[in-house]
Amino acid sequence: MSELLEIVMIVSFGASWPLNVMKSYRARTAKGKSLSFLCLIFFGYIAGIASKFLNVTYMTAFSQKWYVLVFYFLNLIMVGADIVLYFRNRRLDAGAEK
Repeated sequence: MSELLEIVMIVSFGASWPLNVMKSYRARTAKGKSLSFLCLIFFGYIAGIASKFLNVTYMTAFSQKWYVLVFYFLNLIMVGADIVLYFRNRRLDAGAEK
């Protein structure tokens, strides 16, 4: 049951990331974005993934509970994509200012 609740939490947090990535891609500006916020979220997902690998109980039952990590990795990829877009958009902002 705890894994199910954890998945609900991760899916709830991650549901907005694809929309946020699309918004960043279309906006073509880094204005209103916080790199430190994105990095904190990215670090948080890495910590969550590491906690799973360090949890002996979880790793013992990994063959039945691997799917929990899938959601962490999906969110990590989405946040990573948003970080990449942040730098692209910052470059575009610098070019537009010239």
